Amino acid sequence: MGKTIRLTMAQAVAHFLKVQMTIVDGKKVPIFGGVWAIFGHGNVAGIGEALYQVRGELTTYRAHNEQGMAHAAIAYAKANFRSRFMACTTSIGPGALNMVTAAGVAHVNRIPVLFLPGDIFANRAPDPVLQQIEDFGDGTVSANDAFRPVSRYFDRITRPEQIISALKRAMQVLTDPLDCGPVTLSLCQDVQAEAFDYPESLFEEKVWTTRRPQPDADELANAIALIKVSQKPVILAGGGVLYSQATKELAAFAEKHGIPVVVTQAGKSAINETHPLALGSVGVTGTSAANAITEETDLVIAVGTRCQDFTTGSWALFKNDSLKMIGLNVAAYDAVKHDSHPLVADAREGLKALSSGLAVWKAPAALADKAAAEKKVWMEAAAKAMATTNAALPSDAQVIGAVVRTIGGENTTLLCAAGGLPGELHKLWPATAPGSYHMEYGFSCMGYEIAGGLGAKMARPERDVVVMVGDGSYMMMNSELATSVMLGLKLNIVVLDNRGYGCINRLQMGTGGANFNNLLKDSYHEVMPEIDFRAHAESMGAIAVKVSSIAELEQAIVDSRKNDRTSVFVIDTDPLITTEAGGHWWDVAVPEVSPREEVNKARKGYVEARASQRIG
Repeated sequence: MGKTIRLTMAQAVAHFLKVQMTIVDGKKVPIFGGVWAIFGHGNVAGIGEALYQVRGELTTYRAHNEQGMAHAAIAYAKANFRSRFMACTTSIGPGALNMVTAAGVAHVNRIPVLFLPGDIFANRAPDPVLQQIEDFGDGTVSANDAFRPVSRYFDRITRPEQIISALKRAMQVLTDPLDCGPVTLSLCQDVQAEAFDYPESLFEEKVWTTRRPQPDADELANAIALIKVSQKPVILAGGGVLYSQATKELAAFAEKHGIPVVVTQAGKSAINETHPLALGSVGVTGTSAANAITEETDLVIAVGTRCQDFTTGSWALFKNDSLKMIGLNVAAYDAVKHDSHPLVADAREGLKALSSGLAVWKAPAALADKAAAEKKVWMEAAAKAMATTNAALPSDAQVIGAVVRTIGGENTTLLCAAGGLPGELHKLWPATAPGSYHMEYGFSCMGYEIAGGLGAKMARPERDVVVMVGDGSYMMMNSELATSVMLGLKLNIVVLDNRGYGCINRLQMGTGGANFNNLLKDSYHEVMPEIDFRAHAESMGAIAVKVSSIAELEQAIVDSRKNDRTSVFVIDTDPLITTEAGGHWWDVAVPEVSPREEVNKARKGYVEARASQRIG
């Protein structure tokens, strides 16, 4: 046998994490950017003591909310294009369950994060322990089983030696471009403290690099043949382009072959939107230019996208009866969606292989001409939407315009997640550099925004991070604002207060529903709440200001350059106004019968729109 070292199971975890490395920009760096921890009885004595022992080599960060710290970890990995990530540890019970929502975010978005929740006693001697969930029919169940459907890999450690194989399997999942996603290692609290003679080899430094699967020859030949006979191809770029760091290859492919590029929420910033062939966002929240080209396309080259319904207009966007799709994706699961012709490969390698095989082939010049004409029309509409007005309550688009004019740019990362803002930002934010647009719209999780901003700033401290958040999301989760101040990481947070859930109120109206339970004025209350977001932000240590106009907002942002900590800007906005140009139908089922004529009318329109859906 080789040499061993006697450690507790928790100590083994800490020592293992600190020696996992990767290569970024030619330099070897730790693959774990740190560990987020909120301690309780289920982890303070075990993993807490272990993290203390390695505190000089693996930083432990204290948060204020378990879901919030997990969002920060997810944003950190996303901002690092999945090349680096973080771990999160909690006690058992409510602390652990608070992370399940964030696990859903990571799972849907294919983002690596390591969850280390404490668990019940494996020996069951003190059962039921404080915060234990008892299942009357299954003695092996604990609250942590809730992580199973939202984890790429789940394991419960009931013996100290089990952690050896579990850690190795965890790293394989966290670093694999196909299986990438959240890993949950549920650590029984008594086992955390149990010792074992671990092989020293477990703690040898290991460097993880990006695996880049090459395309299959037959699939590649088929894809090249399809492109060569197409007349109106379009490239649909998703987040996989960014994670593959294939942005240069994407632009080169588009230029060489004269093919317009449209982007998903996750794919926005995969191409500089000032590029003549970059038509911006597509689908439900798409630009008029992107949607006009995509409606007529006879070939979609889908690169690194899972084709979410917002991207495809609930599969009603594509109007050409001759449409074909190529699915260039590292995951076969995504590559074959809706009868796509699969090209299973790394995005960067796949684009290079396609371009080489196409040689000098180029799409008809008329396609680029039409793209340029449509883009010109859209840019005029976008400028009009973002222009300053003297309206008592500005629109979201006008607030976006103010932010773009004052702090937008290549050194800025814009971050958002839920509400009406993602739609407006998808259309209007001028993303010019990879990662300059950071949107969580796979799960569209309210509360991700401020915590996510913190994670993005940790990943890219040299960048200005702008968080745009509605009052609804701010109220759901704001505690990591205090954490940003505590860690000395300056965020720029713009709070748009439309006094309720304005986005869903508009959807409610659009489907024929009465204004009900969304805006504060339309919900049940004995006292109409008047929330002072400025005072609240100040109470958590931020520098905050409430402005009453777009001009005041712009001046406040300029003035905030001198601030040494997180700055919050609050502005009241109109809950009903959205950018009229662009957009597409989205499948939201309307009741077949209703006593309201408005609902019946909406149902008729819904049935007509569904006729355009592609099924299968």
